[in-house]
Amino acid sequence: MPRQTGRQWDVVVAGGGHAGIEAALAAAKMGARTLLVTLDPEAIGRMSCNPAIGGLAKGHLVREIDALGGEMGLAADRNGIQFKTLNTRKGRAVWSPRAQIDKRTYAADVSAVVRHQQNLTIDTGEVTGLRTDGGAVTGVTLKSGAVIPCRTAILTCGTFVNGLIHIGNKQFKAGRLGERRSEGITESLRALGLRAGRLKTGTPPRLHRDSIDWSQTALALGDEQPVPFSFRTPLPFEPANEPCHLTYTSAAGHEIIAENLHLSPMYTGVIEGVGPRYCPSIEDKVVRFADRDRHQLFLEPEWHDAHQIYVNGFSTSLPEEVQLAALRESSGLAEVRFIRPGYAIEYDYFLPNQLQATLESKDIAGLFLAGQMNGTSGYEEAAAQGLMAGINAGAAVNGMQPLVLGRDEAYIGVMIDDLITKSTLEPYRMFTSRAEYRLLLRPDNADLRLSQKGIDYGLLGSGDLERLERRRGEIGHIKATVQQLRVSLPDSGDERIPAAQLLKRPEILLADLLPEAGESGAVYAAANLFTAETDMKYAGYIERQTRQAEALKRLESTAIDPGFDVSTVTAMRPEAREKIAAIRPETLGQASRISGVNPPDIALLSIHLQRWYVSRETFS
Repeated sequence: MPRQTGRQWDVVVAGGGHAGIEAALAAAKMGARTLLVTLDPEAIGRMSCNPAIGGLAKGHLVREIDALGGEMGLAADRNGIQFKTLNTRKGRAVWSPRAQIDKRTYAADVSAVVRHQQNLTIDTGEVTGLRTDGGAVTGVTLKSGAVIPCRTAILTCGTFVNGLIHIGNKQFKAGRLGERRSEGITESLRALGLRAGRLKTGTPPRLHRDSIDWSQTALALGDEQPVPFSFRTPLPFEPANEPCHLTYTSAAGHEIIAENLHLSPMYTGVIEGVGPRYCPSIEDKVVRFADRDRHQLFLEPEWHDAHQIYVNGFSTSLPEEVQLAALRESSGLAEVRFIRPGYAIEYDYFLPNQLQATLESKDIAGLFLAGQMNGTSGYEEAAAQGLMAGINAGAAVNGMQPLVLGRDEAYIGVMIDDLITKSTLEPYRMFTSRAEYRLLLRPDNADLRLSQKGIDYGLLGSGDLERLERRRGEIGHIKATVQQLRVSLPDSGDERIPAAQLLKRPEILLADLLPEAGESGAVYAAANLFTAETDMKYAGYIERQTRQAEALKRLESTAIDPGFDVSTVTAMRPEAREKIAAIRPETLGQASRISGVNPPDIALLSIHLQRWYVSRETFS
């Protein structure tokens, strides 16, 4: 008979990775009595794969996590060793911050934050199942047999759920190399009716720094004027700028890989799970891009002055000797030695269309899932989901309204909406192209969009509110100054042109115009100048996207009651009825984004739904 332990917790979080950290901190900050259960407390915050945070679209997520009061951005700023803004040759909506991170200090830093958080307790253990009563969570079961009573549970077990590592024809059970996997969760959730699948991901080899001929590689430094992730990081921001290096695979290396594809588990059918399309293994690259004779590789230090180098771009499950032979055909790597080889890991996940927009199960009240358990890849996607699950679990126990972010409010909203309305049959990765309202969702304005929500839910404090109000005020002042300003150009005679009109020209910056108003840009915060300038340069496009977002809010605000039977809409195409019945969208907006559901289907659904609501009111 399982042993019941102690008091009832408000929130139990299973897993101490990036999702679990944000979930536990958010719930605890909201006053919920929170327990974080982890296989190894020493592994809290560990960066199991690449030594970086942010990147294309991922940097947007980190900024939004920070704007809501999450920890990832602050920790990245404290432990970054190189900062860079990517995509600056394109429009400002898709500029994305990225940082190389000292993996050792990052994990220690985040672990300390967790340990010192009020209302948050850490326990060593393995959550293997749930206890429920009447379709609601009442507790979690540990491998030891103990039952921990709780009102809500957040599962963030990542790749540890039935994890299986592959290196060539060698297989072994693990959550990541050197750490045991978690077992029992899948079986427990399946018994409660949840549907599970299998995915895979990979990691590249780690190289001895002293075995690399750095003279044959290209230097890759960060920005000279780096920008922090967090709106709360003190200025001036002067982090380290440690170098990465660039090299390439070769045709000879590709030939070695091609000759040994039969030894790669993903090509022999040994691995059941589906891999990430947008972060392919080197085997995938050689096969899918057979016309290319080289692929870019970044050699990245894993911590300050690291002897261990991460080979970004060479994820693989090939045998160790094949990995080594192929890499030695790359410039600078002729005598390279491994600290550890690359490997693939497959693991269980749960189809996220079984979740509400709050990340709570549609069938089991109080059960939240976040991170790679929902089919995503990446630290940033996991942390964003963990934060939202933690906020909504905290809201549930505090009797507050849940927090759901729309597609026009945040990349986080785009990601969660994609997960719950679309079939996730491969690891989901965030991209700027997934967001319809990119100009509204820039990294520079994340706090203006979201920080008030972080304040409302108790994740940010009075100091953050003051900072936000000062920033709004200064941006407003800059815009008002420019709107009133008229400027004469050298070739325009006596004609004076509105400064706001001139600012729409790509080559004109606020720094060029403010002196005409007797002001210097130097008196304003650089971040405020940038946001004001961007808002004004893209004003017409921003206004258009705002109108489009407003037009769609009617669909988003029309709820689909769980009691409504879509099979009664007989005029709707069978495919649309089946998909809506399977996914059970919460609003017409969600239904409209289900693959295979078309506008005429939504029109029919809307009419029948309105009639159904009227009939309920008539007979109530």
